[in-house]
Amino acid sequence: MQRLVIASNNRGKIEELRELLAGSGFEPVAQGDLGVAEIEETGASFVENALLKARHAARATGLPALADDSGLCVDALGGEPGLHSARYAGTPTDPEANIDKLLAALAGRPTGQRTAHFHCVLVLLRRPEDPAPLIAEGLWHGRILEARRGRGGFGYDPVFFDPLLGQSAAELDARSKNRLSHRGQALALLRRRLSEL
Repeated sequence: MQRLVIASNNRGKIEELRELLAGSGFEPVAQGDLGVAEIEETGASFVENALLKARHAARATGLPALADDSGLCVDALGGEPGLHSARYAGTPTDPEANIDKLLAALAGRPTGQRTAHFHCVLVLLRRPEDPAPLIAEGLWHGRILEARRGRGGFGYDPVFFDPLLGQSAAELDARSKNRLSHRGQALALLRRRLSEL
């Protein structure tokens, strides 16, 4: 089994990726478990940030690296919080404060003006200087609730509502979320591309 470093220190994201990678032939290990610190995300897009993180982890460990850059994009807010989703309410990161700021920004908006999507970009580098990284994207469309619902997931999950399912992301069981989510879609696409190599 090939070891694969996950270029993240976000525990919720790491656990999701570990579950999604089950049976893939990779043994995922978090970069923090290998003594690798996070790199500053200075990119202007999800793709750029994912590449930065993957190259940093691959160079530091010599292992293939998988990086995720993702965020919540709210239409009425011009795509915000977007790239700044994790630090929307400032640093250090505070998921509850991020949700509070988002709900305040959308206060009084009707349902039709609360549309949003989660956007995920996954980058897999087979070696630190891989000139042809595998890149996969996934989108999960929904809307922002007026208050939190559910206790599962992490980040913005309690306020992200999937109208087709009639549930918030925090109300879904892990298997359903992993199948439907932006991250699950991106990893499914990445696994298909890997199988074609």
